[in-house]
Amino acid sequence: MAESALPTVEIQASMDQKLSKHLRIGETIIEGSLLLSGLISIAVTIGIVFVLLRDALQFFALDEVKLVEFFTGTVWQPQIGRFGVLPLLSATLMVSLIGMFVALPLGLATAIYLSEYASVRARNTIKPILEVLAGIPTVVYGYFALTFMTPFLRSIFGRDTVQIYNVASAGIVVGILIIPLVASLSEDALHAVPGSLRQAAYGLGATKLETSLRVVVPAALSGITAAFVVSISRAVGETMIVAIAAGAGPKLTFNPLEAAETMTGYMVRISGGDLSYDSVDYQSIFAIGLVVFMMTMVLNIFSQRIVRRFREAYE
Repeated sequence: MAESALPTVEIQASMDQKLSKHLRIGETIIEGSLLLSGLISIAVTIGIVFVLLRDALQFFALDEVKLVEFFTGTVWQPQIGRFGVLPLLSATLMVSLIGMFVALPLGLATAIYLSEYASVRARNTIKPILEVLAGIPTVVYGYFALTFMTPFLRSIFGRDTVQIYNVASAGIVVGILIIPLVASLSEDALHAVPGSLRQAAYGLGATKLETSLRVVVPAALSGITAAFVVSISRAVGETMIVAIAAGAGPKLTFNPLEAAETMTGYMVRISGGDLSYDSVDYQSIFAIGLVVFMMTMVLNIFSQRIVRRFREAYE
């Protein structure tokens, strides 16, 4: 019996060895594919930054472009050699700030409701609606701002006060656009807070509102802050809404009811024209793109610092 069982054990061991070998080969292929995907992503990012820096430096190397005037000048007219980015920058910041005033309170309130108040059925109903809102093309939002939000503002403040193309309507609609982003990321942060903290607050006599605002929200502060910063970056980089609704002429103004052109709107307008690749207008696109890139990069670095500073570790 012992002799007959020996070949069976050897066969089983051989089969296990072959199976282990096949598993190792499969894991090696998967690991290599994942590594290749990561390297491709890094290479694409490096390529984008390289092209952006190369063409931006070519723009700054032109004789008519002065670096100090670029960041401090109040007139942007490449045709006459005036390259002050402040008109484009101010319009971008106004649109972003208006969008934040709309998106942050509404998005956070939605996240608190979904995390602390909504039933499972309500959450399963509202979440897909938010995802549909996030999936609408931005060009539709742009025409919504132009054909609905602008007439609405003109009916409130007067037709002579609100221009047809204005920063306010673009900023409000940008805020509507990023509400799903704020709500989704903030809800994930709130949902990650342990239930034991909620139960402890209830045990001390706190109401659901007090628990939500004084316990859950502070505990999820790092995630909520990261959601806010990511949303601000999204607002800064928004293109089609501002290109359609904000205006098409660089203008240094702090009145959101007037027309003004943002950095991304300028890039859309110039890149859609008949320009040669070596013209000043064309090269200025990359300089503006570099400014937008630096703004979003600074926001992302700030977000990472906030997350590390206020992160709560739960066990």
